Amino acid sequence: MFKRWLQQTTMATMVALAPLSVMAQETPKQGGDIVVTYKDDITTLDPAIGYDWVNWSMIKSLYSRLMDYAPGTPNPVPSLAESFTVSPDGLTYTFKLHKGVKFSNGRELVASDVKYSIERAVDPKTQGPGAGFFGAIKGFEDETGGKTTTLSGIETPDDSTVIFNLSRPDATFLHVLAINFASVVPKEAVEAAAGDFGKKPVGSGTFILKDWTIGQQLVFERNKDYFVKGVPYIDSFKVEVGQEPLVALLRLQKGEVDIAGDGIPPAKFLEIKNSADGAQMIVDGEQLHTGYITLNTKVKPFDNVKVRQALNMAVNKERITRILNGRATPANQPLPPLMPGYDKAFTGYAYDVAKAKALLAEAGYPDGFETVLYSTNTDPQPRIAQAIQQDLAAVGVKAEVRALAQANVISAGGTEGEAPMIWSGGMAWIADFPDPSNFYGPILGCAGAVPGGWNWSWYCNADLDKRAVAADSMSDPAKAAERTAAWGKIFTDIMADAPWIPVINERRVVAKSLRMGGADNIYIDPTRVINYDAIYVKQ
Repeated sequence: MFKRWLQQTTMATMVALAPLSVMAQETPKQGGDIVVTYKDDITTLDPAIGYDWVNWSMIKSLYSRLMDYAPGTPNPVPSLAESFTVSPDGLTYTFKLHKGVKFSNGRELVASDVKYSIERAVDPKTQGPGAGFFGAIKGFEDETGGKTTTLSGIETPDDSTVIFNLSRPDATFLHVLAINFASVVPKEAVEAAAGDFGKKPVGSGTFILKDWTIGQQLVFERNKDYFVKGVPYIDSFKVEVGQEPLVALLRLQKGEVDIAGDGIPPAKFLEIKNSADGAQMIVDGEQLHTGYITLNTKVKPFDNVKVRQALNMAVNKERITRILNGRATPANQPLPPLMPGYDKAFTGYAYDVAKAKALLAEAGYPDGFETVLYSTNTDPQPRIAQAIQQDLAAVGVKAEVRALAQANVISAGGTEGEAPMIWSGGMAWIADFPDPSNFYGPILGCAGAVPGGWNWSWYCNADLDKRAVAADSMSDPAKAAERTAAWGKIFTDIMADAPWIPVINERRVVAKSLRMGGADNIYIDPTRVINYDAIYVKQ
């Protein structure tokens, strides 16, 4: 029954999460090294803290989790777990671990490491953005409330067994155990790092960090002791940072770079697409993505719902899709079109300058106001921010654009009262797992409106939070349709409060070198970006 439920609840997202192009026909062989580039530097490789475009793939490669995804599908399967069972009431999950799994420091991984790692991710002192994912585990409120540093709902009766006792059924729980925040780390290594574990990572994943020169490069080598034989295929990968996307693309064309991590700059897209090698260089496909502008509900005048609604009417989304060469479609709600729960009948706020001005006047701002719009500084995001700036000026709102490194924008968003508006481009939401709940908790729910969190609108609606919990408690397969409908209504009701301006649903386009084989499959699961396990080079 559980397998059938997985099939029922994930079928609608298969097209979004399948490989972006057909896997090359040659058989992958062991060996080879690749070079990846990004403009922005890496801030941390701590799985309890890292949560951005650039570091997510590296963190996934350094650590292991109880669950992972079957390649090319959104279906969670055992990873560190050899097997698992779920009680009939959906409240108890029992996992048996693979024996002999080792951390890169040489110590064997045991059940207590799983317990410690999840408790650390939940602990408010960690200041990680992923605590809310584990809200169904018994004892969650006590730990987040500072009463304890442990979760009473996690038991480890022996070194090979982990038992999770939930306070309510959670239809997403296996997905939660597959995300980076559930990565297993050794307590002694965290403590020895003395607050710098993000720079001194120790895990049991497919790769090991061998060198990190801040501001220049990171070098990862294949973990020869990885508990799954045969992967990864490549021997190492090097991530070079601080490179403009245009320079990276030129180097890729020369064969000096294998994956341009920031994608193809819009100004070069048609040239690359129409070139003789374009079909082999471009990896292109749909994704569970929404790009949006956050409106900080704790900063004046965005504490006024009429102001937020007015700005939703002020942004010309069609123009932004043109900046992206048509690689996006206008968005009108938080959920992307391929996500279960997306309401095709919902129209949202139409672009209407006159109505936006009238509503601003009604809110007490007939002459507009001044504010600040944050954006990342990687092309084309500053250009999009400038287009938004022009749209806002047309309704009397003077917005200063602050284009900063991604880490600085994330920091501003996670600091209460600092960023009035943020254009999320370059960091826009892609599903951590293929379920509508993932577009709520971290970025629109009360649990995400905390220091270091990703709810940059600082929006918290207690009634919607209760409805979200009720929806996720529908773990009975017979209620799958009811659960999907409940989630869809939550997101359209959110738009009445307008904490966001949903702007676009963007396709993901990446450039790869001609020698890459498995790079055709670099987006094979719902955990954001590059899966280095699947990559190989043609030999």
